[in-house]
Amino acid sequence: MLKGHQSWVFDSKPVIISSSAVGGPFEAQGNLADDFDILHDNIWLGQDSYEKAEKKLLEQSCEKTIQKAGLKKEDIQFFLSGDLMNQIISSSFAARTLGAPFLGIFGACSSAMQGLALGSLLIDSKAANYVLAGASSHNASAEKQFRYPTEYGSQKPPTAQWTVTGAGTGLLSNKGEGPRVTSATIGKVIDMGLSDPFNMGAAMAPAAVDTIQAHFRDLNIDPSYYDIIATGDLGKIGHTIAGDLLIKHGLKIPSNIFTDCGIMIYKKDQPVMAGGSGCGCSATVTYGHFLNRMKKGELKRILIIATGALLSPISYQQKESIPCIAHAVSIEMA
Repeated sequence: MLKGHQSWVFDSKPVIISSSAVGGPFEAQGNLADDFDILHDNIWLGQDSYEKAEKKLLEQSCEKTIQKAGLKKEDIQFFLSGDLMNQIISSSFAARTLGAPFLGIFGACSSAMQGLALGSLLIDSKAANYVLAGASSHNASAEKQFRYPTEYGSQKPPTAQWTVTGAGTGLLSNKGEGPRVTSATIGKVIDMGLSDPFNMGAAMAPAAVDTIQAHFRDLNIDPSYYDIIATGDLGKIGHTIAGDLLIKHGLKIPSNIFTDCGIMIYKKDQPVMAGGSGCGCSATVTYGHFLNRMKKGELKRILIIATGALLSPISYQQKESIPCIAHAVSIEMA
């Protein structure tokens, strides 16, 4: 049901009955390597293009998640997914392989939680019994589309981030065991006039703050309700800005609770500038690391605020600023 102005509370608490995360060689060297179901030692994944490699990441995650649930792909009633490629081809082509009814979404790097929120709404409204939600990104395919091909070897400023090569999916059901999706807050597009594509964290931070504020306002709770509050891919700079803005607005979240998937996924000695980014960032950290910790009993309640920069190569070339959005989803263990 609608709660407040922009939040949904799911009465049936849809269950994430299984999930998986698939990553590349850089992710295999990171902090959360043990939480990936599949790790590849080559970014090509045996394909002849980076785009095909990204599609394979998502296909493998879908297959693994369905397998872990003891189901067949024919059991999936809806597949919701998004990515960063033009016309979300990674998701569309993976949906072609999966063969399930497909709802393609685009929220840039917020797509993982956008899909989880919409999938939960389908389950809660009894429109489906099994919904698969996911997202993917690939470092080289994103670099080629949004910046420069990796072969060009261009230098980047410290504010830039490293796109995660990975895919994460979660399978939602109206029955079963596992973490439950209890609510979602749908973000508004926030544009503070920033236009630097090498400083996405700063551009996305205000959108994250707006959604976080809305979530606590709509649900009439405070940050202490959660064990973890994690933004999707603000990185070090954006995360710091978000924390400062929250304090300015009278909402202080303790540092032991407030974190960012883009900071968590890589080690400090990896050359990722300000941290990780991409649709696969919050998808792999959530569907891998966080859900694993919940199943172990280490976390009971988490809030994931996936952040997205809604620019395109064309909008950047036409000197447009970067509109941003963030979607929040709360997940709890019974």
